[in-house]
This record gives sequence, structure tokens and C-alpha cells, in this order.
Amino acid sequence: MRSGPLVAPTTMRQHPISPVTEPLQYRAIGVVRGQYVPSDPEQLTRGLIRTDDGTEIDAVVLGRVLSLVRRHLDLERSHLWVVYPRCREAGALHLQMVGVWEPSTLSEPDPEAVPGAEEVPPADGLPEGDDYFSVRGELIYTRPESKELVVKVRQRPRPDGSRPQPFKLPLSGEVPLEHLRHFVSLDLRRIGHHLQVEHFEVIGPVAQRGNRGGKGRSDRR
Repeated sequence: MRSGPLVAPTTMRQHPISPVTEPLQYRAIGVVRGQYVPSDPEQLTRGLIRTDDGTEIDAVVLGRVLSLVRRHLDLERSHLWVVYPRCREAGALHLQMVGVWEPSTLSEPDPEAVPGAEEVPPADGLPEGDDYFSVRGELIYTRPESKELVVKVRQRPRPDGSRPQPFKLPLSGEVPLEHLRHFVSLDLRRIGHHLQVEHFEVIGPVAQRGNRGGKGRSDRR
């Protein structure tokens, strides 16, 4: 299965997170509002996002967003960044920046607008609110009593046909043990460096390679 589609800044119109098109569609994507502070003013690819709540999160700018950052955005201000979440160290969120949701700044003029009519500026917020994340994947670890869980997310193949390794996201929240090894869809909220489950839906069991009928283990892999 493939991860959610990449979000191109030039194609964002109604919502920065595309609708799900397949029941078992893997993805991990969200939005974070904050100021991007590059590590080197001459090299904007690495730095951190200083969120409006004061959290500093390690971040990288993916290639096709770089020109947008350089040419159109005031880095002294906060923006609503579209990001892919990762976790390279325990308790430390890492973000890959793939776009920005700011129709008031980046939207193109409406060609069907009536001349002389007053246009209503597009809203820069989302119905889900800031710091919303959508994660869909296989539940490989859950410990409800300590509100810990881990979801494995598979990525879509690269243009050359090679398939990147799946990655694991440690999350906070309660999902019952009976849903282990099931495909789940999670709505989450970022709190500091943690992604907290607000709602989950169990889609169905995930077929296990080489499974001879034994029960899936609940230990962290």
C-alpha cells in the first residue's frame, strides 16, 4: 500500500490534507503553526519550527518547498506548515516540511470574480484546528495503561520503483490490545513533542507474512 499523496504548495486549494482514496491507505501528515528558523540563513533546508506554544521542533524543508520559502514567505512570521511527522529519537518529534497552508498569501486570483466586487479573503485556518495530524497504518504496539502505542506506516514506491522502508511512529493515547496488528486510522493533536490520539477507527486486520496462526506479540519492535 502507499502513503498519502505528497502535498504540493501550488495545488493546495480546499484543504492541505487530501481525502483518503483507499480503505488501507497508509499515511502520516499534519499541520503545525509556527515560525521556521533555519540553522543557516544561507542554507534554508535545515532548522527548527518554533511553534506558537513555544515548542521547538527539529525540521527539514523538502526540495520543492524551498523556492516557496525563499521567494514568498516572511520567515519572521508564523505560518501553518504542512508536515510529515517522524521520530528519530525517543520523545523528540521531527518534521519534514512539504508545504504551507496560507491561501490569503498564496492563492491565485479568481478568474470568474466580478470586476469591482469586494472579495472575501480566504481563511488560513482549518476546521480541524492547528496541530492536527492524520496517521493511518498498522498498530504494532499498544499499552493502554501507560497510554503508549506505535503505528507502522508504509511509504509509496519511489519513481525508480524502489520501495522505502516502513517507519514507526510512537504515539500517545489508548487503543485496546485486541486491535493489535490491525489497520487503524487515527486523528491526533500535537502537544509539545507528542502526538495525542483524539479519535481512532479500526479498519481491519493486517495480513502477516509467515503467520502460522500464532498471536501477534505486543512488545515493541
